[in-house]
Amino acid sequence: MAIGRPVSLTSNVASKTISVTATASQTLFTVTGGYRINQVAVFRNGVRLADGSDYTARDGATVTLLSAASAGDTLEFQVFDDFRVADAIQTAASEQTINGNLTVTGSITGVTSVTGAAIGISSAGTVVGAAKTLNFIGTGNTFAMDGDTVNISIAGGGGGGGGLGTAITYEDETTASPFSYIDRYSHVTENLLLDTTKAGESESIIVSVSPNIEVVTGAAVTVGAGKTMIIDVLQIGDL
Repeated sequence: MAIGRPVSLTSNVASKTISVTATASQTLFTVTGGYRINQVAVFRNGVRLADGSDYTARDGATVTLLSAASAGDTLEFQVFDDFRVADAIQTAASEQTINGNLTVTGSITGVTSVTGAAIGISSAGTVVGAAKTLNFIGTGNTFAMDGDTVNISIAGGGGGGGGLGTAITYEDETTASPFSYIDRYSHVTENLLLDTTKAGESESIIVSVSPNIEVVTGAAVTVGAGKTMIIDVLQIGDL
C-alpha cells in the first residue's frame, strides 16, 4: 500500500498507473501516453511525492525529480482523466457543442428552439423528406395545429372553388368556401425562362387561368423548345 495521502476520485474520474524502474541518478522520466497538467500523482518506492517540493510536472509529457533517483527505484505515475466521452450529451451543461451527426431514436422534449433544425414533410401520411424552411407561394393557404402536426391546406385543393384560382374562405378565414377568384390581370415582374428546368422535362403546355398577362418593362418571358403557352385557358376574358 502506498504511503502518503490517498487519492480520492469522484464518480466521473478514472485513472491509470504507469510504473518505471529508475537508473542511477535519473531525474527525468517520460510518462507514457502523457498526462493533463495538475492531474498526475507521483510515487517513489510506494511513497507519494509532493508536487513542487519533490518533483515538477509541467509539460504534460515528462516528470522531473528534484532529487535524483537511485538505481532500481520504482517510480509510479498515477494519471487522472475525465472519463466522459467527447461529444457526448452532458445533462448538466447549459451549452454544448457536438461535432458530427446525432441520431435520436424516439422523441426530443422540452425544446424551445433548435438552430438549423429540419422539419419532416409528409403527404397523405407518406414521408416526403425534410427541409429547414417551408415557403408557400400564393394566397389562400391555411394552416391548422393538430397536436404536434400542422395540417396545411393549399389554395385550390380540398374542394375550395373547385380547384381553380384562389380559394375564398368563410368569415373564419380558415374554412374554404365553394368559390374562388381569378385575377383579371396578372403581372410578370422579372425575367422568366420556361424550359425543361421549370416547365416539365418533356413537351408540355404552359397555361394561365388569368385572362391578361402583363410583362413589366425590363422583364422578359421566354418559352423554351417543346413548350406551348396558352393564356386565358378557361376563355373567360370576354366575360
